[in-house]
Amino acid sequence: MLKIVRPICCGVDVHKRFIVASIGSTDNHGVTTYQTKNFYTHNKDINSFKRWLISNNCYDVCMESTGKYWIPIFNILEDDFNVVVANPKYIKAVKGKKTDKKDSIWITDLFKHDLCPQSFIPPKSTRCLRELLRYRVKLVNMASSEKNRIQNSLTISNITLDSVLSDIFGKSASNILDYILSLDKPEDFNEEVIKTLLCKSAKTKSDDIITSIKGFCIPDSTIVKIKSSRIHLESIQNTVSSIDEEVDRLISSEYQVYVDLAKTVPGISDNSSKVIVSEIGIDMSAFSTSKKLCNWAGLTPQNNESAGKKKSTKVSRAGVYLKPILVQCANAAIKSTKEPYFRNKYLKIKKRRGHKKAIIAIARMMLTCIYKMFQTGETFNPIDINYSDIPEAVLESKREQIIDNAIKTLSKLGIDTSILNLNPANN
Repeated sequence: MLKIVRPICCGVDVHKRFIVASIGSTDNHGVTTYQTKNFYTHNKDINSFKRWLISNNCYDVCMESTGKYWIPIFNILEDDFNVVVANPKYIKAVKGKKTDKKDSIWITDLFKHDLCPQSFIPPKSTRCLRELLRYRVKLVNMASSEKNRIQNSLTISNITLDSVLSDIFGKSASNILDYILSLDKPEDFNEEVIKTLLCKSAKTKSDDIITSIKGFCIPDSTIVKIKSSRIHLESIQNTVSSIDEEVDRLISSEYQVYVDLAKTVPGISDNSSKVIVSEIGIDMSAFSTSKKLCNWAGLTPQNNESAGKKKSTKVSRAGVYLKPILVQCANAAIKSTKEPYFRNKYLKIKKRRGHKKAIIAIARMMLTCIYKMFQTGETFNPIDINYSDIPEAVLESKREQIIDNAIKTLSKLGIDTSILNLNPANN
């Protein structure tokens, strides 16, 4: 018989316009009685739901994470109640005679036996930071789409600036595009004007630039499209800048230390570290082990085995925002020659498992490092690093780290290091 962990608890079936809540009260004989009520999702009704819970001495609430509809309820209850938000796939009722009332009672039954795995919900300040950075990711993707749209428009108009200039959205290319769009007809094109619009190193490529433009054929419809895309792109970039200012303000209050810690891991940039902090938070007690965190981020192989046969070991679809950033950072880390720690590990795994599995393994290693760093407050300083692979200039900047690792290694071997003179200033 399953043990009843919560004698009084509530299960909530969440919908867009209303919720169905059932309070289960279990007596000393193990008999559970249920009270079920419907509430609309207006703030007034959610507060009525809150008062109903308090009047029944129920402070444990479980609900399924249906879209974004659970968030208004969670916002009102989180300060005074133990609210568990569970993934619908873990609390799905058996198909058949299914009703909203039966669903809420089913959630209550699972919850009172502590059978509802809790989803990770970070604190309110972290959620605010997360919302901004997720929006920023979408804006950056939109900006990339607009850039590709402009590039395609130039290509079909016989303008091949991208084959000459490394950045067609740089100052020189923008000046040239402004000039071309301002022409009444292609015959007004003047090579000497183009030369005056070039900046810095682009001046040495003036002949090639003119060749890539000369003879262009740009229809009026394409001109309208390019102008519209450029206005939209500028608007997106301004929005990203304003979001960056607000993100910096939020991070400076309590997250800056952890952002700086994450940046010490090779391959992780400033923006990437901000996204990682916003996704996993700074309190690692929410995840009992680093394996739990990696599993939540979708970086662990699935365990799908039956009759002694493994059907699939692909990583899960979890971590739709965190996993791409970590894979991006892993790709940057394996290319680093100054700090080849992850590169060496990647090459060993790649020989056996191939590139894709190796890069996921590196992303998982990086997340495990961040988990431990956030727990201890220490910077990235792996004990198994091979200093012979690191350039001399980098070694000099990591002198104290190397000495610290040496002390730890000697101490593990049982050697008394107190008698050694390990002060870097005297060496």
